[in-house]
Amino acid sequence: MPYILAIVLCVAADQAVKYYVVSHLALYETAPLLPGVVELFHIQNTGGGFSILAGHTWILTLLTAALMAVIAALLVKRTFSHPLAMWTLTTILGGGLGNLIDRVRLGYVVDMFNFQFMRYPVFNVADILVVCGTIGFAAYYIFLHDKLTEKKKNETDSSDGVQ
Repeated sequence: MPYILAIVLCVAADQAVKYYVVSHLALYETAPLLPGVVELFHIQNTGGGFSILAGHTWILTLLTAALMAVIAALLVKRTFSHPLAMWTLTTILGGGLGNLIDRVRLGYVVDMFNFQFMRYPVFNVADILVVCGTIGFAAYYIFLHDKLTEKKKNETDSSDGVQ
């Protein structure tokens, strides 16, 4: 199943970047990545996105584990058969697992990407995967899901009447 390989690659990419940052930058140290645009900034985030629930890692760990279990079940059951839905759920699961590993192993999430041209929370590869996957899944659900479900229903109805 290519989705399993993609999940493993997502987690590996996230953990590799985190490992690089932790091993090359001291806590709160910065290094240019794209000067004037984005820098590496080593921080430890005990909260969720935008530091929501900061200091409540155990709640975030339980919520993340539950959500990842639901997404994994959706993937295994192929609840959404369209490839766009499957790939977007795969990226969400890969990113969620990357951050879950940090929360369980470290008690916080390693974040590192900091925009220099605007105020925005520091984030990591897993966050990028979760956000892009969620936007992609929302687009699928809003623009394609109903049309595909109705088309499938119509095909089923017409094949039931033809004998």
